[in-house]
Amino acid sequence: MLVRKNITLKGILEFAGHHFWWLTAYMFIIALLYKLGWQWISIPWLPVSLIGTAVAFYVGFKNNQSYDRVWEARKIWGAIVNSSRSWAVMINAYVRKPDTADAEIKTIKTALIYRHIAWLYTLREQLLVPTQWEHVSLKHLFGRLAAQRRERFGIGQFKDFLNEHQKHNYFHDKHTWDFAANHATQIINLQSQHLAELEEQEFLHMRRQLDTQTVLNDFYDHQGRAERIKKFPLPRQYANLSFIFNCIFIFLLPLGIVAEFAKLGEAGVWLMIPFGTIVGWIYVVMELIGDYSENPFEGLGTDVPMLSICRTIEIDMLQILGETEIPKPIQPVNDVLM
Repeated sequence: MLVRKNITLKGILEFAGHHFWWLTAYMFIIALLYKLGWQWISIPWLPVSLIGTAVAFYVGFKNNQSYDRVWEARKIWGAIVNSSRSWAVMINAYVRKPDTADAEIKTIKTALIYRHIAWLYTLREQLLVPTQWEHVSLKHLFGRLAAQRRERFGIGQFKDFLNEHQKHNYFHDKHTWDFAANHATQIINLQSQHLAELEEQEFLHMRRQLDTQTVLNDFYDHQGRAERIKKFPLPRQYANLSFIFNCIFIFLLPLGIVAEFAKLGEAGVWLMIPFGTIVGWIYVVMELIGDYSENPFEGLGTDVPMLSICRTIEIDMLQILGETEIPKPIQPVNDVLM
């Protein structure tokens, strides 16, 4: 997530500045050919403008759908925050038994809360596993560029925070879910079994067990909604055709405006180069914004800040538990919060 109020010129150029080069080169080639007597390559501006208008509407629709996916992902993690706080408060208040040592009660509470923190980070790791339609899974140069962007502007900047997290022993019973295809699902299953044991041992009243089990069911709901976004892409017919339509428009753009600029005089044809480049670049950037927003769990700087949210929940739960060694909140790195 980008946290700076205004995107800097440097940030814009890092995101899409490299597209200026090929756009400028293409505009220059068309201008040069027209200047050398290839006037027949020009086409009327009206059909080009109609295509440009249609593409703008189509890209706008795609960007709206991409934003909906990002906002839905953020609402899911907001719900996880609320449910996690409820879980910690319930465990802290409900787990009790007369004539039982405080240390034993504290051990039970710690196990339940630590296991939930393990679930948070496990779910985050599962959501970051690349799918075949995400940028990092692309082949050849595009995939390498996406991996570099992920490393330089995404989760690669937060390795120190993750190394710090490894110092905490939240995964003490990790071996009990390592066999499973979905580790996060099994962690909640362990929590449910633990609640049942506590009810049998009279550490947890039956009604309170049902209340806490309801919160566990909420976690399953939140996890399923996040996995739905991760495992179901923006329909390819919308995402890919938007890119194709953009390519067609940019290909036709200089052919439609070169004759119009030629009417300005000898230098008019050359003026087409900067103006055509700017118009083409705007359409490219509109396409890129939607393209990089449609996958909110990709590990890029435009993602939902899952690491920061996990750390916020972790801090709240540890403080409810009464612990004193509390990790620090995740801080933005280069105006990016993950």
